[in-house]
Amino acid sequence: MLKTNMCGELQIKDVGTSVILAGWVARRRDHGGLTFIDLRDSSGTIQIVIKNDKLNLTEKEISQIRNEWVLGVKGIVTERQEGARNSNMPTGDIEISVNELEIINQSNTPPFPINEDLSLDETNRMKYRYLDLRRSRMNQNLKLRHDVMHFIRNFLTNKKFIEIETPILNVATPEGARDYLVPSRIHPGKFYALPQSPQQWKQLLMVSGFEKYFQIARCFRDEDLRSDRQPEFTQLDIELSFVEEKDILILIEELMVSMLKELDLGFDFPLNFPLIPYSESMEKYGSDKPDLRFDLEINDLSSVFLNTSIKIFADVLKKDQRIRGIHIPGGNKLTKKQLQEFNEIAKLHGAMGVASMHFDDDYKITKSEYDGFSSLLEKFISIDELLTLNDRFNIKPGDAIIISAGHDDLTSQVLASIRNEAASMLNLVKETDLAFCFITEFPMFEYSDSANKWTAMHHLFTMPFEEDIQYIASDPKRVRSHAYDLVCNGQEVGSGSIRIHKSELLLKILQQLGIDESIAHEQFGHVLEAFEFGAPPHGGIAPGIDRIVALLAKESDIREVIAFPKTKTASDLLTGAPSKIGTENLDELHLKIDDPSS
Repeated sequence: MLKTNMCGELQIKDVGTSVILAGWVARRRDHGGLTFIDLRDSSGTIQIVIKNDKLNLTEKEISQIRNEWVLGVKGIVTERQEGARNSNMPTGDIEISVNELEIINQSNTPPFPINEDLSLDETNRMKYRYLDLRRSRMNQNLKLRHDVMHFIRNFLTNKKFIEIETPILNVATPEGARDYLVPSRIHPGKFYALPQSPQQWKQLLMVSGFEKYFQIARCFRDEDLRSDRQPEFTQLDIELSFVEEKDILILIEELMVSMLKELDLGFDFPLNFPLIPYSESMEKYGSDKPDLRFDLEINDLSSVFLNTSIKIFADVLKKDQRIRGIHIPGGNKLTKKQLQEFNEIAKLHGAMGVASMHFDDDYKITKSEYDGFSSLLEKFISIDELLTLNDRFNIKPGDAIIISAGHDDLTSQVLASIRNEAASMLNLVKETDLAFCFITEFPMFEYSDSANKWTAMHHLFTMPFEEDIQYIASDPKRVRSHAYDLVCNGQEVGSGSIRIHKSELLLKILQQLGIDESIAHEQFGHVLEAFEFGAPPHGGIAPGIDRIVALLAKESDIREVIAFPKTKTASDLLTGAPSKIGTENLDELHLKIDDPSS
């Protein structure tokens, strides 16, 4: 049989039409001489009706049909009777009256239900991913992924961008995470590296004169996995010549807003994304990935406690560290168990805990007394300190304050985590909100205690602020960079920068990172040489396709929007990768395996 129509696309206007359909059995029901089957294909599901005595198959053959068998049917589109309509199905007003049926293929009993939205065991889902992808939720997620990429290609093509593919087999360079390495058979003892991103290639394309490039690029990083990381992932890679930072941010804002309008998924989102400098984001939210769907800003409370008798606060201030806190309107609703969770969060980050203040429903305060306030600090806090807090936050009955004290890195981590947790506990977040922003002015360098040296916060090709170049060697912590992140709902969904395009500046940066000139020419000689042939000023950005689609699909793990992902141990349970290879293959690649199990 050849298909004339898709199951999910037939409508009431098609009543009376003769059709040929094919698909999988999603559900079957027997009603004494009548068999009802929900037939599913990639477009959706439709009910087919079989009168057992009027079909080309025997009643026994019909009764043996089971879920996930593949059927082909010929029949007439008919309107369902009034009481038999199904408003939960897009095709619920019609059905197919079958006059011929073919059993195309049978199926074993699936290891999990295909037609039910259940929470399933990860091992089974990954091992039988081809069955998992038949489920409606996964089907819709991958269609959404297609829609996103289709829109991006059309949008950028209309903006005169050129899509160019770059190599997968690269040279290994010290740019960030570990590379995946590929041994060369032809060049014994030498290795290719899979691209962590097409960073050098897109910059070379700018030198080549392609002023507007994009690519939906596959990237590879050998790093520990979590919900927003996979060994291989997809990013939208964009690079432009003769641009400033603002030009790239305007482009990405327009792309995202236009896409959200076009897809019409029911989200609320800003038409203009706020620009927040890195230092401000760390100060207000404790993170360079702030969730702006709620307030709960972090405040510096050090001045409130300058002359405090609270010993732990006084000791912190003597060390030139700070006292910081979050005012939580309605926070007195938090239970003792939830408040204890805040202490556990603090301990995970290396703090002893947090201090909490509660303002009961009968809270009131004057210059001489207060009532309805409770805290472990109650015996030590002064009326003046409490009045200052009251004025600072305009405290209302039922509010709470959570305080952390110590060095900035510690208090930022603690309060950023508590801020997000409190918003979740108090249901401050709407699922339909998308809160985008750009984080800008990242530090150029950060110090690595483990490596005992300065490293690039973004990557080593990032352009520093012109006025800060003078501090690269003398005061690297002071150097700001033209790096920027696109953040949404507390997650980085894209990262980019204006790039260095002059070899002398790149050498200066490499020297600060501990890479001397000879090694620099060995590892980056092709880029340094290219910059000597009229390299234009350029910059770009790389939004993560997986993360964006996961956000739009309301999924918390990017594996839910990738067709064949790896597990969190970087394994493929479907194919068995990674796997051992035979001695013959190893000999061809001039490799010997030091087997840790032997």
